[in-house]
Amino acid sequence: MGDYQLLEYLEHFISEERRQRFLDILEERTKYLTVVIEDVYQLHNTSAVIRSCESFGIQEAHAIEGRHGNRLDKDIAMGAQQWVDLRRYNRTSDAIDTLKGRGYQIIATTPHNDSCVLNDFEISGKTALFFGTEREGLSEEVMDNSDGFLQIPMIGFTESLNISVSAAIILQTLSTKLRRTSLPWQLTETEKLEKRLDWTKKSIKSIDDIMVRYHNSFK
Repeated sequence: MGDYQLLEYLEHFISEERRQRFLDILEERTKYLTVVIEDVYQLHNTSAVIRSCESFGIQEAHAIEGRHGNRLDKDIAMGAQQWVDLRRYNRTSDAIDTLKGRGYQIIATTPHNDSCVLNDFEISGKTALFFGTEREGLSEEVMDNSDGFLQIPMIGFTESLNISVSAAIILQTLSTKLRRTSLPWQLTETEKLEKRLDWTKKSIKSIDDIMVRYHNSFK
């Protein structure tokens, strides 16, 4: 009840158009499909992947940053980091354990091994798509713990695409396919409320002062 009351109060400080925009976007958001970026070196690649997540309605992304640290360039992400929940890890094992504990199947994106071609890939449950470094690909730890492998079919001399391009192609294809299924891909009502609050707060310039006024009104 308290969250709804706070949301109702805060929504007075944003336009009706923006409020409705949040509602419309949240109806298309999903955590059923998520992305994991493992030790990507180039700043622009991590940032571009986050931007693709936002564009295709993927609410949550994960970054393993043990080797290269924070790889997010806000200029390239162009604000997408405000709308996507980014979870950070120092170790690959922590990301794998966390996601498996939450019921995700681990899918390694790779042009090698006996990979399933993208158009033939069927989403049968919560899926975490792992993307590796530009030159080395995914670590052996990811490969050994994967439940499946996925590749984009290539018909030219080039063996693989840039990670940000690969992520965009795969996310567009699989997110579209997911929304056509009867799987429970949408956010829960609790998750929608959480994001409405978060996004509304981020849309108000003087949010700290307004929050103080709100809490003082109950004293």
